[in-house]
This record gives sequence, C-alpha cells and structure tokens, in this order.
Amino acid sequence: MELRQLRYFTEVVEAGSFTAAAARLHLSQPSLSSAVARLESEVGTALLVRTPRGVEPTSAGHYLLGASSRVLGAVDDAVSALRRFGAGLAGQLTIAAVPVLMWHRVPALLREHARQAPDLEVSLVDPPPWTAIDMLQHRRADLAAVVVADPRRFAARHRGTLDVVDWGPVPLAAALPPDLREAPDPLPLHSFEGQVLLLPQRTAAVPSLPEVVEATLRRHGVAPAAVRTVETIQAGLPLVEAGVARALLPDPDRASLRRFDVTVRRVDPEPVALRALVLSRAGASRADPALAGVLARIAGSSPLPV
Repeated sequence: MELRQLRYFTEVVEAGSFTAAAARLHLSQPSLSSAVARLESEVGTALLVRTPRGVEPTSAGHYLLGASSRVLGAVDDAVSALRRFGAGLAGQLTIAAVPVLMWHRVPALLREHARQAPDLEVSLVDPPPWTAIDMLQHRRADLAAVVVADPRRFAARHRGTLDVVDWGPVPLAAALPPDLREAPDPLPLHSFEGQVLLLPQRTAAVPSLPEVVEATLRRHGVAPAAVRTVETIQAGLPLVEAGVARALLPDPDRASLRRFDVTVRRVDPEPVALRALVLSRAGASRADPALAGVLARIAGSSPLPV
C-alpha cells in the first residue's frame, strides 16, 4: 500500500465518483480506476461500491477512509515540519555567549528572532570567551559570542576555521559603588586616579577588556592606587557592589550593567569600544538553515564585515 493509493482512494470517496476525482487529480478516469482496483486487490476486499448516485465506501472502505485520514494527516504534518527546518524556522541551536552579552544583547536577539522562528529551540551557556570558542570547535556549541579588542586581528587568526560576524560595538562604562549616585555623567576618566580598579584576568587567546582599559589609562596618564585581578567580569561585580573597588566594564547597548546594584556612568574621554563577534565553524551555516537564519539576523543588525 502506497501513500499515492491512499490519496487516490480518499479523493474518489470525497468526490463521489471516479470521473470527478480524476479531474481533481489531473488523471485519466481509467488510470484512477485501475489504481483503486489494484489497492482492493492488495488488501483483499472491496472498498467501493457503485450506486446510481456514484460510488460509496463499503464497511472496509469506511475503515480505510478513517485510517487514511490519520496517515495522510501525519505525513502532511511531517512534510510541513521538515519544510520549516529547511527554511530555518525550526531546529535546535546551542549558543555559548560571554555573560556581558547574555545579560541583554542575546535575549533581545532571541526575542526578535522568535517572532519569525518560534519553533527554534535554543540552549544557552555563558562561559568565558576561551571556553566558548573551545565549545564551538569541539561541536558542543553551534555559535559562540565573544567580546574582543581587535576584531580584525582575531578574524585573521581564525580564518579558515571559524566564520566571524561582527555584532557591533560594545562601549565601556564606569561601574561605581552604589553609594556614588551623585557621580557626574559622564564621569571624568581621572576619577580613577588613586582608586582600586578591578580587571578580569587577561588571556592571550582573546585580547579584550584588560588590554583596552590599561591602554586607555596609560594614554591619559591615570594611575590607580591598585589593580585587582578577578577571574571574570561577573566575579568582580559583587566587589563593586560592596564598595571596595571600581571598574571600567563593557556595557552592551548601555543596558546590561543597570541590572546590578552599581552606579553606571559614561566616561570622558570615552575609551575605545570593544567589539562583539559571533563565531561559527567555517561553512557550518551552509548546511544548517536555522544557524544561517540567526547569523543573517545578526549580520543585518550590524552590517560591518570583519
């Protein structure tokens, strides 16, 4: 029994005659009659009976009509779902994004993309940048979103193994203890003179915030009293909230740091912005429409090639 036979049989019953069904199916009436006759021969029982009003299903035909409806409905649903996969509107993706992007920019992206692709299932993890890249390279993530100081140098280093999409600038902001609500905005950079400054640990694999902050302070002759190194940005924020240090931190879209109990201020002169990059394995988007769809949305929001 083939799906084509079930569709032919169902159409004959719904049309009420072989002639009308053949016209709907764009077949000759003899061809359609032969197909249904073969189906009856295969199942070993009559499915249709001719009457003065046309054809009507037998008891076996009524049973097959119900079964056909369920089978053909399931097939149509499967075809529809597969087309959604092919269009990138359904599927599964794992995104490994550094926390500063996870706090605002990633949710905003997924909220917008979900309007077009509500059936896309996304899993999120927020590791440090070097771990995010490692997850991508070892196929434990489909996308990695990181923040870097020199996007062109990063892209050149990974050319041939990673595809890189620019996701726009990530400005730096001053993160101050909560009792400094009266601090001016913008905050003069020299306000960090003689203060305890927090910096996340640097990594040669992904030059980022520490390099930019140190270069900015050096360029403007600002000397903190001390620099304390923390493992990650999120590990340093409680120390700022506790009032024991200050920091210059990435503030994507100037909307991420305000979720914490810190005073956030722009800085004058403003440091050079970091750059958010979205990474995928080289060529992976050509085989994964869901991945291609997310990357296209990101590229469309920040059409600056790296």
